[in-house]
Formats: sequence, structure tokens, C-alpha cells
Amino acid sequence: MGHLITLATCSLNQWALDFQGNYERIIQSIAIAKERGATLRVGPELEISGYGCYDHFLEGDTVLHSWEVLAKILASNDTIGIICDIGMPVVHKNVIYNCRVIVHDRQILHIRPKMWLANDGNYREMRYFTPWMKHRQWEDHFLPRIIQTVTKQVKVPFGDCVISTVDTCIGVELCEELFTPASPHILMGLDGVEIFTNSSGSHHELRKLYTRVELIKEATLKLGGVYLYANQQGCDGDRLYYDGCAMIAMNGHIVAQGSQFSLNDVEVVTATIDIEDVRSHRTSRSRGLQAASSEVFHRIEVPFALSSGKFGDTDGAMTLGIQAKLSGARFHTPEEEIALGPACWLWDYLRRSRTQGYFVPLSGGIDSCATAVIVYSMCRLVAEAARKGDKQVIADARRMVGEPEDSVYTPLDPHEFCNKIFHTCYMGTENSSTETRKRAKDLSEAIGSYHVDLNMDTLVTSVRDLFAFVTGMRPQFRTHGGSGAENLALQNIQARLRMLLAYLFAQLLPWVRGRQGALLVLGSANVDESLRGYLTKYDCSSADINPIGGISKTDLKKFIAYARDAFEIPILNEFLSAIPTAELEPISETYAQTDEADMGMTYDELSVFGRFRKVEKCGPYGMFTKLVHEWGSFLSPVQIAEKVKHFFFEYARNRHKMTTLTPSYHAESYSPDDNRFDLRPFLYPSRFPWQFKKIDEVAAVLPDRSNVAADKTKTD
Repeated sequence: MGHLITLATCSLNQWALDFQGNYERIIQSIAIAKERGATLRVGPELEISGYGCYDHFLEGDTVLHSWEVLAKILASNDTIGIICDIGMPVVHKNVIYNCRVIVHDRQILHIRPKMWLANDGNYREMRYFTPWMKHRQWEDHFLPRIIQTVTKQVKVPFGDCVISTVDTCIGVELCEELFTPASPHILMGLDGVEIFTNSSGSHHELRKLYTRVELIKEATLKLGGVYLYANQQGCDGDRLYYDGCAMIAMNGHIVAQGSQFSLNDVEVVTATIDIEDVRSHRTSRSRGLQAASSEVFHRIEVPFALSSGKFGDTDGAMTLGIQAKLSGARFHTPEEEIALGPACWLWDYLRRSRTQGYFVPLSGGIDSCATAVIVYSMCRLVAEAARKGDKQVIADARRMVGEPEDSVYTPLDPHEFCNKIFHTCYMGTENSSTETRKRAKDLSEAIGSYHVDLNMDTLVTSVRDLFAFVTGMRPQFRTHGGSGAENLALQNIQARLRMLLAYLFAQLLPWVRGRQGALLVLGSANVDESLRGYLTKYDCSSADINPIGGISKTDLKKFIAYARDAFEIPILNEFLSAIPTAELEPISETYAQTDEADMGMTYDELSVFGRFRKVEKCGPYGMFTKLVHEWGSFLSPVQIAEKVKHFFFEYARNRHKMTTLTPSYHAESYSPDDNRFDLRPFLYPSRFPWQFKKIDEVAAVLPDRSNVAADKTKTD
């Protein structure tokens, strides 16, 4: 006999401390779930307050306003006929917990605190929350009077419990708990829990979604069960983009999956499943033996059935579930992720900051090109949403371009919309080439940006003349006989003046075009250059935000190749074939400045160094030993030693630049972001005498396998 249940999970674009907006999106998601016949709705982690409140979680106001929002939800009819799993901070016995509040028919059934907190990488949950350490135990939580007035309840169960309905059993697992080796769903499943909910605040990182999907599938493959995964989606106020992808899995299969990147503020994913499929999946003897001896969870009984009790009495959603099950999980390529993730992040930042657009200095190189193409990708997403009639996107677009409230303007053409909100500028000097100037102009025409082309030699000369007047010494470039210090200072004058001009034009270009407001300045330094410190402090790497600051040069090149075809921008071919150069020094017959020559290492090598340093947690010696195995077939131990020492020397002496690094979209696991992700000193013993000495000693005695490998290749 089948017991069909329609379940709903969602991705919400919540915003830290936006209690009114967060409330409206929660209510909308519940309404959509009920319209589709769902009897259980799950939302993202800390959805009432927003996940990214950080130290605001320590403020009493944040908890108070969260209760006020929950009281408003409970006072309405929204929770009638449906069980809702809602996230908010709760103070229990003077301790702050990250909680799920399970409600039904205007009543609170249970408050479930998070037991395993995310506390590495970008996450610092233990800075504000305490984990619930009393596993499979519960206590009475005395409700605040604002809730007692609405629900007429004085106290509710608080702790590690499960919900027992008339026809099934529901257990809660929160975000990080899925990623732990001994996840709560294991013991809950052995104790008879059939439906698991997971409310997450999980951010996007290139190539990360596969891991998340596999964990969700594995959670129900051996154990059996239905897994509802909810996630935040969008920029809620900082460097992270939460990439949604709400999904429902059953018995190891993805039954329904939402979008990973979207401009929608509310996305509800539903599926109708037969709970009998879970029970038949659990008939193995080994599972039965383990379940018979498993620990018992306290069951909170609710006189409500998720199923109708009559076979065939559904709204027809089962067909959708079966189709999704057969198709399996969907994944974007890394190139598509770069095109969509930072673009959605930029849109959220632009509309929520209530500014009028973006400004970026176009150098004619691939990094600023990638930033510009991501903005164009944002415009494409806006136009696509507008064509579908997305009222919120259309309203935000009208405000940005200065349209009156009664305007009928709709941003249907991405080129036209790009011209209204995106401003680019080529800031040339005598060291700039005609090729980079032309590439910048051609790119602006291809995407539709409002473009300015200028020469700033008079500014550079004025600063140089001022220094000569004050000191009596006139600095020269190296090619004209100057020292290294002179050469670097003259390059930095150009770079820093570009930053000043960028902010000047960002403030006044809207005025020039007869509009009000100002523009946000975008940076275009990639993650590898930041890691190496190959940037001038307070140059054009200094901006308001940076969409590519967490993306490697290698991935950016692949993205540009993808965008060339997907967005039909042939000019991008020229950016791909151009040799990266800062164009800050005079070009002569015997010298042309290039990035990789300046850095003393290739971008591919930088990606390897970055991954070993951060992801593999290697110091100088540890990195050397690993690279001897990886690069030993084509480089000698001594050559590898020199490369490792050079990288760490440059990384260490430039680390101070990370303290002022422009807030960047987090996309890469080896990001050197000093603010939250990569916490390091910024004053190092940059020559690492002890470590480098050990590397040299070991390198001197190791056999050189590079010549052997080369000889073998020739023989073969």
C-alpha cells in the first residue's frame, strides 16, 4: 500500500539583519509549498536573522527580533496544515544556540540546537554559538512572553529529539553535521527516522557541489530514507555567495533539484514520494540487527499525518519526482560556475547597496576583461529574468537606471542595460600599447558598456616633476639607466593614479550622464597575483569589491574561452592570445615587460603553490618534499628547491598587501584572503633561514631524476 507524501525544501535569498525582507521570503516559500500540496516545508539555516550576521549574533536585539518574526509567522494562518522547519538563534539558559524551530498549526513542537558547528575556512560559528553537547537528550525551554501570547505555550522541548507524526518520523540535521564522520542521520535512521531535514548556509566554491551532492546521496543510500536539503542563495552581506541548489534525495537518488545560481529570491523545490519505498529499502538483515540495538531518541508526537491516508490522492507531483530521479543530479562546469556565481553575487551587491552601477578600469588584459565579461553575464541574467516577468528584478533595474516609479521600462536587452549600469575606462600612458587600447575599446563595444578612453601622462609627469622639485633628484626607468627602486616607484605612480582616477570617474560619471548617485568600483586582481603579492598596494586592485579575486588565472582563461562562444564575443580570442603584461615600463627593442617574467614563476606554478600552501597545509619544507615527487621527472631537486624558496620569499614579504585586499568573491579553496579565510601573520621572517637551510641540505643529496626521465623519453 502506497503512502504518498509531498515534501518541500527551498533556497531563499536572505540578507543579514533584514528581518522584514527575510520574513516576507519565508512566508512566500511556505505559501508556495502549501499551494503544491506539501505537508512539510524546510528552510535554510538561520533564515530569520540571515546566516551572515557574525558578531551581531552576540547582540540581544538579533535574538529578540528573530522571536518577533517567528511570533508574526505563528500568529498567521501560514503554518496551518503544514509542518515548518524554521531557523533562528535561540538563547537557552543564557547560552546562544544555532537552532531549528519546528512549528505546526501555530504551535512550536520542538527546538533543535545545532550539535556540530562549522568552525574552519570561512566559518567561525563557535565565536557566537555553543554546540549542543547532550546528544539524544532534551530539556524544557521556557518561551519568551511574546511567543506565549501567540501559542499559549509556556515551555517546549529543547534538544536532540525527533518528530513522530501519525504516519512517519522526522529528524533534523544541520549543515555541518552532514559533513562530520559520525553524522546524526546515522543513529536517527537506525532508530526509525524516515525523513531527514538539513538546513544549510553553504557557500559556493568552484567544483564543490559534487561533494555536497555525494554526501546527501550517501546519507540515504546505505541507510534508506528521504533527505531534504535547504540552502541559502545569494549574497547576504559579505564575500560569500550561497549557492542554493535545494534538493530532495531518496534511497541514494536525487529526486528533485533546484538551481545553483539564480536571481530569484525564493525558490521552492517539491517532490511527492512514497514512504513505503523507504521501508522496503530498509529490509536488509544487517541494517535490522544494528537498528535493533541502536540508541533511542525522544519522540515528540504530533497528531498530524504528512500523507493523505488514501492511495492516489495527490496533486500529480509524483511524475516530476520520477523524471528528476531518472536524470540524476545536474552540475555546472567550472566555466559556467564563474559565469553565473560572481554575476549573481554582483547583482545582489548592486541592488542591496542601492547604487547606480559598476565602474572598472579596462587595461586590455585578461583579468579586467574577465571582470567586465562577468558584469555582462549579470546583465544577461537580468534580461533573462525580466523576459520571464520577474517583478523584483525589473523593479531593482528601474531604480538603478533612475526610472520614475510609474515607468514601464524593462531591461530586455543585456547590451542596452549594460550601457546604463556599467562604465569602463582605458587609462593609457606612454607605456601603453595600441593593441591593449584597441582591445579595451572593442570589448566595451561588444558588451555595450559606457566607455571612456583617456591618457594620463600629464598626471604622471606632474607627480614626477613634483618629486624632482622637492628633492632635486629625478627618478628614471631601468631602461633609461635608473635603479631598481626608481623603476618600481615610477611603475607604482601610474598604478596608484589609476586608482584615484577610477574613484573620481565612478563618483562623477552618473552626473555627467544626467543621473544621480555613484558607481561601485570593481577590482580585477586574480587569486594567484594576490597570493604572490604581484600587485601595487592601493592601485586598481583597491576597489569596492572584486568578482575575480578568488579565481585562478588558469580558470579565468578557461572562462574567457567559454564566454567567447557562449556569449558570442569573438574579440575575446585576442585577450586569450595576448601575453599578460602590466605595461608600466617603457618597451625597447631588447625588453618587453611580462607578468610571468616579473613574478619569476608561471601562473600554473602559482596555482600549485597556492593549493599546497593552503589546502594541503604545507610549509616551505613540506611543499618541497611533495613537489620533488610531483615535479621530479622534469626538474632537479635543486631547481625545485629554488622555486619553492622563491615563492615563499615573495609570498612572505608581500603578505602585508592582503590586509588591505579588496573584498573578493570567494571561489577558490586556496584564497589568501586575510580577513576571514586565510588567517596568517603579515610580518614574516621572509628568508625562512631554518626552513630554507633544511630544504637546501635535502636537495643537495637527493638524486636528480629529471635527466633520467628525459633520457628515457628520448629512448622511447
